Amino acid sequence: MGLKSNEKRMNITIFNNLDALYKEAADTFVELSKKAIQKHDKFVVALSGGSSPKAIFSLLATPEYADKIIWNKIHFFWVDERWVSLEDEKSNFKMTLEVLLNKVPVNKNQIFPMYKEGIEPENYAKAYEAQIRNVLGADGIFDFILLGMGDDGHTASLFPGEKILQEKEKWVDAYYLKPQAMFRITLTEPIINKAENILIVTFGKSKRNALNEVLHGVYNPELYPLQLIEKKAGVQIFTDKEAGV
Repeated sequence: MGLKSNEKRMNITIFNNLDALYKEAADTFVELSKKAIQKHDKFVVALSGGSSPKAIFSLLATPEYADKIIWNKIHFFWVDERWVSLEDEKSNFKMTLEVLLNKVPVNKNQIFPMYKEGIEPENYAKAYEAQIRNVLGADGIFDFILLGMGDDGHTASLFPGEKILQEKEKWVDAYYLKPQAMFRITLTEPIINKAENILIVTFGKSKRNALNEVLHGVYNPELYPLQLIEKKAGVQIFTDKEAGV
C-alpha cells in the first residue's frame, strides 16, 4: 500500500510496485462485489481492456480470488471497444473472455459484448444502451466501472478533441476515430459519472504529465478527457511512483 491523498477529493493510492497495485485492485473488486450482492443481489460492472486490466483479471481468475466471488450474480458490460470482431486480437472482449470469463462460473446470459456482427456501430450503441437500461433501469447506476488513462489523458474511448466529449444524453455512443482509422463504441461521460464506484488504473512515466494535468491543471477536458470524471467519493486512482503526482 502506498501514500494516499485526497487531491480535489480524488482518492489516490500510489503503489511501490505493480504487483501490489494489481492485488489491491482485485481485492477492491471482491469487496465491492460482496457489498453490491448483499445490497441488491447483483453486481453490475463495466470493464476496460488493456494490459493493466488483463493483469487484474488474471488475478481474479486464481482460486485465491475466484472462490470469494459469486460469479453468477455478476453482469458484465464493457467501458469501450474497438469495432472489431469478437475473435480479433484487438478486442477487449476477447481478452477478458480468455483471461477471466472462460475460467470462472459466470452466467453467459449476463455477459454483454460491446460488438455485434452485421450491425452498424451507431445502431449497436443504441441497442447496447437498451441492454444497460434493461439491467440497471432508468437510473443507470453501475456498481463498478474500471477505467484506464492513455498517455494523452483519454479514458474509455473519450479522446481529446472529439465531439463525443460533449455528449450529455446518450449513455453509449459510437463514432469514427480518424487518427486510428476505425470506429470506436464507448460509454459516455453521463453514464460513467453515475457509477457507485470507479477505479482508474494508470501508471508509468509516460502517464505522468497527463495525470498531473488531470489532477492539478486547469480544467480542460477537451485536452485531458479524464477530467470529465467527477472527483467524488467512490472514485479512486491507483497509480505508481513513476506516474503518481
